[in-house]
Amino acid sequence: MRKYVAELFGTFWLVLGGCGSAVLAASFPELGIGFLGVALAFGLTVLTMAFAIGHISGCHLNPAVSIGLWAGGRFEAKELLPYIIAQVVGGLIAGAVLFVIASGKEGFDVVASGFAANGYGAHSPGGYSMLAAIVTEVVMTMMFVIVILGATDKRAPQGLAPIAIGLCLTLIHLISIPVTNTSVNPARSTAVAVFVGGWAVSQLWLFWAAPIAGALIGAVVYRFIGKE
Repeated sequence: MRKYVAELFGTFWLVLGGCGSAVLAASFPELGIGFLGVALAFGLTVLTMAFAIGHISGCHLNPAVSIGLWAGGRFEAKELLPYIIAQVVGGLIAGAVLFVIASGKEGFDVVASGFAANGYGAHSPGGYSMLAAIVTEVVMTMMFVIVILGATDKRAPQGLAPIAIGLCLTLIHLISIPVTNTSVNPARSTAVAVFVGGWAVSQLWLFWAAPIAGALIGAVVYRFIGKE
């Protein structure tokens, strides 16, 4: 149970820190954090939680990562569902907390703001198509899982995995925020989509299917290139 609670709090921190920076800080241009600040916020949440709970739960914080680690032979199938439930619940709690905070500003409109939801087409920050969104999410998640599997390999330098993983997530956001607002994490996408409703919920399928597909591909790739 401690592992599941750790995943819940870890995912809570990822959504609150990452999406919170996008909804609260990035909405003020004078603060100047922009895409770079949001990307760093997501990377820092993973970096800090990896050190905080990595030794307890492995610090997945992401259903796609849990599935990728299972496919990569690093995680037991019986743990998948409890981990995914804990991650989604943690994300939803963070979404609720963020909604309460954001609503404290007069005139806040969760739908008009976008609430850091992921989307494609008219709801892509850069107006990218559904195909572009699918390719982006699959490739970015694939690379994320490859980095995670490689950085946590027993042959890799010990103790440095959180840094590599946190920086990888930052880089992923720098590449893909303009395309989909960057998901690579179904729990993160669900956490804010349910508050936006409408288009965000109708497009949510992509941000479950594409990251999971990418994670499975990444696991297969690493099992091949990382074979002893």
